[in-house]
Amino acid sequence: MAIDTSTPVLVLGGKENALSLVRNLGRHGIPVSVSGPSECWGMSSRYCRKAFRVPRDSSGADYWHELLLGPDSASLHGHILIPCCDYSIDFIAHHTEELAGNYLLDDAGPDLRLDMLDKQRTLVLAAQAGTAAPKFWNIEADTDLEGIRNQVEFPVMVKPLNTVNFYRIFGRKLFIIEKRFDEVVEKVRLAQQNDQPVMVVEMIPGPDSLLSSYYTYIDKNGKSLFHYTKRIVRRHPVNRGSACCHVTEWLPDTAAAGRKFFEGIGFTGLGNIEFKHDLRDGKLKIIEVNARFTAAQELLVRSGAPIDLIIYCHLTGQKPPQFSSYTQALIFWYPLRDFLAFLELWRRNELTAMEWLRSWFPHHVISPLHKITDPMPSITAAGGVLEKLLRRLRA
Repeated sequence: MAIDTSTPVLVLGGKENALSLVRNLGRHGIPVSVSGPSECWGMSSRYCRKAFRVPRDSSGADYWHELLLGPDSASLHGHILIPCCDYSIDFIAHHTEELAGNYLLDDAGPDLRLDMLDKQRTLVLAAQAGTAAPKFWNIEADTDLEGIRNQVEFPVMVKPLNTVNFYRIFGRKLFIIEKRFDEVVEKVRLAQQNDQPVMVVEMIPGPDSLLSSYYTYIDKNGKSLFHYTKRIVRRHPVNRGSACCHVTEWLPDTAAAGRKFFEGIGFTGLGNIEFKHDLRDGKLKIIEVNARFTAAQELLVRSGAPIDLIIYCHLTGQKPPQFSSYTQALIFWYPLRDFLAFLELWRRNELTAMEWLRSWFPHHVISPLHKITDPMPSITAAGGVLEKLLRRLRA
């Protein structure tokens, strides 16, 4: 099927997801530009038509406002804007009306998109949609903490409402407290001292392999353009870090739970929802929602689910390609981080070396970064690691 590739795309932010978008859309002849910080790999790809680097001393929002809404923005008018990070989601959501006059935006409702950035609001919406969720407690004052002292069952998480800002300050996505309520108080107060609102959330027991996720895109008429699921094999750090080993697998229960949530809240646009299977009651419980392409985007494309191309065709008024199935048991793998996850699990006597090897070998393994035909992102990433190392040594 011939595709009209004349409408250009501008990707805002992201890392693995932005690189995958640039490579796949660019491979089809679509003009793709990227704007992000220096660690945005897509800007180094051979398929990137133009790179707009966000300066270190500038926030993404300020830079994108000048780039897209400033007096010199006319050359970018007509681009499809694709947010690939939480900062760009926030920027587009707050400037939807201004941007819509000169750019193509997807079907996402700005209010619900912002709701998905607020982890507590997401859980509130899940309850309204009849989607199972972990127990959580809203914390605004010390009296709220004392009120839940006898309700909390350990382990629990002190979880930020906004993960991005929290990670920037603490270098982690959340705090896990195994036993003592005094430590819950300590971590909540530490977050509040840094102006980071948090909630206390029940931790669903069990390994990270109980995590699975569902992807879809819902247009303004409520029609889903595709359905896709995968699951996580491991994360690092275990039980709280980012996934380091994913595997493609069609999971009907995960898809049904995801559809129920998105339809229940009236969601439109691109959505990814992650669940964890709670072995205590057999329910899939919501963990988080991303209203954007995720880090595992290359896994979807390589397994036969080109959701980026489907969305591009939809937004440009063309008949989108379709897929009714996709390759199963493909592995999306971060070798170093997964080795560290193995060591952590091995020390706990939860994983042997042979079990670790069998989990990814001899499966077909996909890298989030490396590609022989497009080596510059790998070189740029290596340079970024070296630069961070030198900064630490100088400090």
